[in-house]
Amino acid sequence: MFEKYAMITLYFGVLVVLGWLASRRIRNMSDFVVGGKRLGYWVAAFSAQATGESAWLLLGVTGMGAMVGFSAYWIVVGEVIGVGLAWFVMAPRFKRLTDQYESMTVIDYLVSRFKSSTHTLRVISAFSLCFFVLIYISAQIDATGSAFASFLDWDYLVGAIVGFVVVAAYCIAGGFLAAAWTDMFQGSVMLLCLVLLPVVAYLSLSNSDAIHAGLQAIDPGLVSFWGAGGFTLMNFCLVLGMALIGLGFLGSPQVFARLIAIRSSDQISRGKWVAVLFTILVDFSAVSIGILGRYLFTEAGVAPDTVLGNGAQDVLPAMVEYTFPPWIVGLYVAAVLAAIMSTVSSLLVMAAGSLTHDLYERLINPGIGDADAAKLCRKVTLIMAALALGLAITISVLSPGRTIFWFVIFGWSGIAATFCPMIILSLFWPKFTERAAIASMVAGFSMTIISKFVLQELDGTGPYFVALETMPPSFLFALLVGWAVSVIWPSESLERQYQSDLKALSAPPTANETPGRPVTAK
Repeated sequence: MFEKYAMITLYFGVLVVLGWLASRRIRNMSDFVVGGKRLGYWVAAFSAQATGESAWLLLGVTGMGAMVGFSAYWIVVGEVIGVGLAWFVMAPRFKRLTDQYESMTVIDYLVSRFKSSTHTLRVISAFSLCFFVLIYISAQIDATGSAFASFLDWDYLVGAIVGFVVVAAYCIAGGFLAAAWTDMFQGSVMLLCLVLLPVVAYLSLSNSDAIHAGLQAIDPGLVSFWGAGGFTLMNFCLVLGMALIGLGFLGSPQVFARLIAIRSSDQISRGKWVAVLFTILVDFSAVSIGILGRYLFTEAGVAPDTVLGNGAQDVLPAMVEYTFPPWIVGLYVAAVLAAIMSTVSSLLVMAAGSLTHDLYERLINPGIGDADAAKLCRKVTLIMAALALGLAITISVLSPGRTIFWFVIFGWSGIAATFCPMIILSLFWPKFTERAAIASMVAGFSMTIISKFVLQELDGTGPYFVALETMPPSFLFALLVGWAVSVIWPSESLERQYQSDLKALSAPPTANETPGRPVTAK
């Protein structure tokens, strides 16, 4: 046990040092919210992917691999496609536009893109973002408590509070820069641990060739990419739901904030390869860990939940204890905490920045100074963190049967359905209007809740919506609403203005501009 605590103490110590170093570079609101737009491609790519993956990857996806077997690899396919589209297709245009608009947040970009004359878009965006961010953060805090309980036999509540205190401390001190630097460190820990475990476990097996046959003996559905029973409508819905999880990378503010903060467009050309390779390695490894755990720790006729915990989300701790000595087990505790805290820190800074910059600074007190705004943002960060902790504890009491996988997915889906369809249309369809953007956000926000609490409860069709989860129907509905409203209420002047903005992106740099550097609005 000493070895575990020593490794965790070292890990926490690195986070505190990085937060302290980052705090020394915070001089204004831009530094706190986007790190002064100085991120290199390694930090930006690792930060974006570590933020997008979270505890869902180390505890949720490993558990899903143990529960369903080979069909969980569809998660890998969906995530790689989503990350690839985000970095290869969307990121270059988004980065150049946010530099041209001098945007500090995703909401800043939207307001500039639509030349908003009212505050409606800004208010709805900020409210929607903070609502689902609270749910998402609370899911991560919930996972912190579960991780401490699984690895160290701590009380759930004590573990959740300890994790909350550490991440809140370095976020409040160093803001976005602390989140990005710690993401780089934590993403490296996640990558090392996830790739190492299945390789070592596989090599340690005396008869590794028997894995496929062993899984088939436990449950033939484990070795089918369509799940138990082969290709059926229900299994198709399950596979589709897992594969479309990657939609959340196509414009989610917590991921695209890294694209705003990256140093230049040139850095995106390099970072896209880092992001895709990181995703392939960690996602494939996570599913493989779960599958190996199912082979090692269960047998035919035994439900995985009874051996590996609710949703099999204890498979990672079990695999680590089985494979490695105690001091390396401590490293894996740090890896799980890294996945959790990288997401919590990013979301906290983003939500606090949105409330402070997008609402208070823009609407209530435009004359506030940069230093005062940064101080206020720190206070808002603490308040948001405390609210998320309270929500996590409440849900742990009201829903003891929850799984980390689907708890996180609900928050992820809500953010994605509210923002991603709108971001996609705003980047690639000049006819898209502000009215349509607002309608799309409201549609995505509403359908996420309707899908979860109404459609999934319907007799007959409800189980299919449960299999799909909330992302596909909510995302599609928001996309269709955005398209329909733009067609019904077009704006030719806005269309011409956006086409003009796009032409400015392709224009060669002037004498006062340097290639690869942000182009500022005149």
